Amino acid sequence: MLSLLRKLPSAHALFVFEAAARCGNFTRAAQDLYVSQPAVSRMLSKMEERLGVRLFERLNSGMELTEYGRILFAGVTDGLGRIDRAIEEIEAKKTGAETVTLSVSTAFATHWLMPRMHQLTKAFPHVELRFQLIPAMLNGPLGDVDIGIRYYRDDQFGAGVHVVAPEILVPICSRSYENRGDANGEKEVHGDTLIDLDANEREWHQPFLSRRRWTEEACANLSFSDYSVVVQAAISGQGVALGWLASVSYWLANGVLVPAEKIAATTERFFCLVSRQDSLRPVISQIVDWLEREMLSDMEQIDELYPQLAIGTALRSLTDSQRVAGTEWWPREK
Repeated sequence: MLSLLRKLPSAHALFVFEAAARCGNFTRAAQDLYVSQPAVSRMLSKMEERLGVRLFERLNSGMELTEYGRILFAGVTDGLGRIDRAIEEIEAKKTGAETVTLSVSTAFATHWLMPRMHQLTKAFPHVELRFQLIPAMLNGPLGDVDIGIRYYRDDQFGAGVHVVAPEILVPICSRSYENRGDANGEKEVHGDTLIDLDANEREWHQPFLSRRRWTEEACANLSFSDYSVVVQAAISGQGVALGWLASVSYWLANGVLVPAEKIAATTERFFCLVSRQDSLRPVISQIVDWLEREMLSDMEQIDELYPQLAIGTALRSLTDSQRVAGTEWWPREK
């Protein structure tokens, strides 16, 4: 261990490296660690200088791990994961409670988990839930958490990946916005406000263009960098947003949100529950089963309310063509 200390700027460098590699971005890593972005950059530069290799390739679009970085990331996640699990075991023996960490987006936590948090804690009263909240798209590795929500393509399925549903997109708005009218009580047919996730997503509505209102000259835009705010803006009647069904299914099933158009689209990705393979605690599979049941219950209700969306058809298609990756809790690696 003394030799390891001599090879690193500090033991803290391992945590900085792990966060940067997991987040894929120095700024998000800094937010995760509650430090400044320059501090992360300086620490990683010192680490690369001490090791004598480059760990990251800096690209115009961001950064990615080099071959050396991937080797180190595998070792660091394994080592830190073992330490974390040892501490969890100590805490469980001391308190009689199990700790389970979930990696989810801020939007999923706000708009899907929070409304049913009471049911979740009631179902697992002896489990202490911890959350890793990710503001960006959920498509990266699981890291050292127990359960993660991820969107994967079928070529990314492997051990620990449990496929729940296709990625389904629906234009959404509040019921009050859908029924808004002019001063004479007549329903508006022009002038929609489109709520975007950053300016880069401004063309999201093109696949859902309606003959009745979504013309370029009629639309205004609101843009936010956090999808949880996008959904909240739709709930508060500010306009029409693109709904990732897995995040907004609770509000659609309960009538707080409605489809702005009775049309849905699927992508090449899938909504997956991912588990850490070195943690076979029964409570992990029990929580995953609970999450899946709740999600599918939402989607069944939405299918009954809005059969035109063909949500049931999308789910049955998954059963026919993709469910092989999720037939067992621990699917084989491809």
